[in-house]
Amino acid sequence: MGKLFTIGEVLIDFIPFQKGVALKDVVSFKRAPGEAPANVAAAVSKYGQKAALISKLGKDAFGDFLVERLVEAGVETDEVYRTREANTGLAFVSLKENGERDFSFYRNPSADLLLSEEEVEPTWFQAGDILHFCSVDLVESPMKQAHKKAIAAVSAADGLVSFDPNVRLPLWEDPEDCRRAILEFLPTADIVKVSDEELSFITGIKEESDSIQSLFVGNVKAVVYTKGAAGADLILIDQKFKSSGYSVEPVDITGVGDAFIGRFLYQILELHANPENLEEVLRDHQAVILQFANACGALTTTGKGAISALPTKKEVEELIENQN
Repeated sequence: MGKLFTIGEVLIDFIPFQKGVALKDVVSFKRAPGEAPANVAAAVSKYGQKAALISKLGKDAFGDFLVERLVEAGVETDEVYRTREANTGLAFVSLKENGERDFSFYRNPSADLLLSEEEVEPTWFQAGDILHFCSVDLVESPMKQAHKKAIAAVSAADGLVSFDPNVRLPLWEDPEDCRRAILEFLPTADIVKVSDEELSFITGIKEESDSIQSLFVGNVKAVVYTKGAAGADLILIDQKFKSSGYSVEPVDITGVGDAFIGRFLYQILELHANPENLEEVLRDHQAVILQFANACGALTTTGKGAISALPTKKEVEELIENQN
């Protein structure tokens, strides 16, 4: 059975207890481990598959907190390095009444950006593994080179590569730098997850179907197009599958996309997908894969935080049963 590896940032999210309050006016926060690589690994682990995070944290109390929480979530941390050269990154969040968020990041640089390619071991990866990454840590840094080495290593081992751009423009000096980095790494992925909010920014194409088709470059075999409460589409080069969303009362949308793709990748591992059979596996099982991923994402919005709000398998099954 394969394992999921995620590579990139892991920060502490400071989530306010109040909604609809500007960040400057928030009185108290709840600490939670955050950012996509950690969230996705936690989701895969929660549902019963092995997951590991590749990153670097500061040798500080915040780093200690994150390691403890990752271990509690079942995420392997053997590939999480520690350093005194930079601190663990922090993100302060303000929540709007509808659960939408604004972020203020403290990471210039944070420890994760100092992970070097020399610290990535190709022997970590085996056939059947999946490497998942995002764009936040693709800024010019040692971590960008670490991504390149990890991607090459898992591909050489006959594993799959999954890429969720997860655009966070406040972390880039220039939006065009973000777009260029995404387009540079796009051809290395077998699976690309992209949201309706970021599609046209990435491709520069306004028409939806043309924009999605332009993502099929290099190794890309499948595009997962998420549309918030409306659900998600799975697009192969010659086919498109639609899946509706689920109705819930959102509290905090932090990590909803991570919960979705985490559940999606969990099922890919369960089905023993690899670069050769991926398209066949997705065609045969797309309805169930999308159904469970949509339900998992929807339920995550009903709690605060990303990892802490991940629903149980039973909760996911009950939502599907009640609304289908």
